[in-house]
Parts: sequence; structure tokens; C-alpha cells
Amino acid sequence: MQRITLRSHVGSDGVLHLQVPDDLKDQDVSITIQPIPANLDRKLGVELGWPEGFFAETAGAFADDDSFVRQPQGEYEARVLLE
Repeated sequence: MQRITLRSHVGSDGVLHLQVPDDLKDQDVSITIQPIPANLDRKLGVELGWPEGFFAETAGAFADDDSFVRQPQGEYEARVLLE
């Protein structure tokens, strides 16, 4: 039996949207829901070397920032046509 652990978020409306790998299509599955402690992200991030609160402070940082713009990509290079 293959066991896959997925992490998702239940919205404020109580709905859980869950995307599973393609190899599980058209199969019956069993789902167990287990709440994740609120401090788990902070603990894991600090243990991996990230400053405390880094993800909470930077998540969505570009959402309100108009300075994050894709720069011009230039022209395509001319290639030799194959005959």
C-alpha cells in the first residue's frame, strides 16, 4: 500500500480543496485529516536556518508591489532554416 502525505488548508468557509497525484485518478482512497499545530511552520523554518517569522512577513510580499514587473525579453535570435 502506498501512503502519500499531502498538506492543504481548510478555508474560512470550511471547504478543503485537495489535489492528488495523477496516479490516484479513478481510485477509491481513504483520507485522514489531522490538524497541524500553529507553531509548526515557525519551528521548521528556524530549524532549517530561516529567521523566525520570515515566511509570515514575506508571504504575498509582491501582491501589493507594482515595482515587480517582468522586464523586456528582447528579440528572438535568427536561426538557420532547415531544408
